[in-house]
Amino acid sequence: MNDGSLAIRGVTVRFGGLTALDDVSLTAAPRKITGIIGPNGAGKTTLLNTACGFVRPESGTVSFDGRPLTGLKAHRLAGLGIARTLQGVGLFRGLSVVENVMVGATPAARAGVWPALFGLPRSDRDERRLQERAMQALAEVGAADLADRMPHTLAYGLRKRVALARALAGRPRLLLLDEPASGFPGSELPELGELIKKMAAEAGVVVIEHRMDLMMSICDTIFVLDFGKLIAVGTPAEVQADPAVTAAYLGADGTGTEPPGPAPRADPAAGTGPAADGVRSRDTERAEDSAATDPGAGHA
Repeated sequence: MNDGSLAIRGVTVRFGGLTALDDVSLTAAPRKITGIIGPNGAGKTTLLNTACGFVRPESGTVSFDGRPLTGLKAHRLAGLGIARTLQGVGLFRGLSVVENVMVGATPAARAGVWPALFGLPRSDRDERRLQERAMQALAEVGAADLADRMPHTLAYGLRKRVALARALAGRPRLLLLDEPASGFPGSELPELGELIKKMAAEAGVVVIEHRMDLMMSICDTIFVLDFGKLIAVGTPAEVQADPAVTAAYLGADGTGTEPPGPAPRADPAAGTGPAADGVRSRDTERAEDSAATDPGAGHA
């Protein structure tokens, strides 16, 4: 049924001899917050990149609203109502903050975003519509006063807010957030959590994050990955109580608070760790993430 759900079924992804995802299935419901957690190198970003079309799975399927996404070009996601943020910010250096956010509102522009930005014919109405939507999105993330600034003049946390605004500007039905809390001080996490909850009132939200305090407070359902395998699914309370999760990520006390820092995975390429066992490292995700360059329209 076409209800705005993201459905990932039996997805396997390999990079050379390393298995990044091993028969992973996930369902993200509309207007709910679905979390994906796990140690560094567990396959979290790979899973998000597979859902976006940045990475093609060796097997398995990905669909949104009943429509197959496997093999779909990443730039077509915006037209389907899907927006994505990256671990970085991916903002255009040569555009102001409001212009960057206008790029995210491209689906609302009949003539396209670039005619509106550069004042080409028949774009006046589009430009007004895009600016209004961009300013509304900036206000939602508490960054309206930054509209005329250039991204490179902003602190990293503020640029992350702009990236969130750009994703919101397209009014997506599905929002994929990759480590939205990076660059945010701990004192601002409650505000970020409330913002993500507001997003879920209009769209399904899938979020990857290492800040366990944030994830446990906002997620409806959490999927836990370890070494590319799905090891647990449940509510935050159920995940916290799962011994496999406690052993893999949350720490021996299972409190769900942010650990001092996930232990680094062994790197077979560097000659450390049991390479014969197929241990994957954080570099695996970095390597496949290099395909996700500045996403442009429809992605933040």
